[in-house]
Amino acid sequence: MAEQTQKAFQTQVGIFQNAKLLGKKKPSAKRWYKDVGLGFKTPREAIEGHYIDKKCPFTSDKVSIRGRILTGSVVSVGKMERTIIIRREYLHYIPKYNRYEKRHKNLAAHMSPCFIGVEVGDVVTVGQCRPLSKTVRFNVLRVQKKVVKGAKSFQKF
Repeated sequence: MAEQTQKAFQTQVGIFQNAKLLGKKKPSAKRWYKDVGLGFKTPREAIEGHYIDKKCPFTSDKVSIRGRILTGSVVSVGKMERTIIIRREYLHYIPKYNRYEKRHKNLAAHMSPCFIGVEVGDVVTVGQCRPLSKTVRFNVLRVQKKVVKGAKSFQKF
C-alpha cells in the first residue's frame, strides 16, 4: 500500500490491509485522511497518495492543529528529513529614535510528503501542534509558490 522507507513496516491507523475476498475483485487501496479545519483544504496528494507519515496533520490521527497560525518564507529545504526552516520577518519599534528596525526569527516546521516541490523562497503557512521533536512544534498547512519580483526588498511588506 505504501512506499516503505523505514525499517519497520508503516501502516495507517484503522486501515486493515489483509481483507480476504473470495471470488471478488480486489478493492482499491483504502486511505484514511481528515480535514484539519480552520479553512485549510486537504491536499489532493494526501487523499490520493501512498505515503505514510505519522506526523502529517492530514493523514494521521495523532497530530491536531491548535494554537497559532503563522506564515513565513522557506529558508532551508532537504537538509533534514521532512523538516523545513521558515524565516519570519517583522518590524520592532524603537521609541528613543521613533523608528523601526528589521528583525527575524527562524522556525522549524514538519513538512508532510503531500507538499511536493517546495523550494527556498516559497511562502508557507504553518499551524501549531504538539511537540514533534526537540525543535519542531509546527506543521505545514499551505504552500504558495515564490513570486518573482524585481528588486530585493523586505519580504513582509
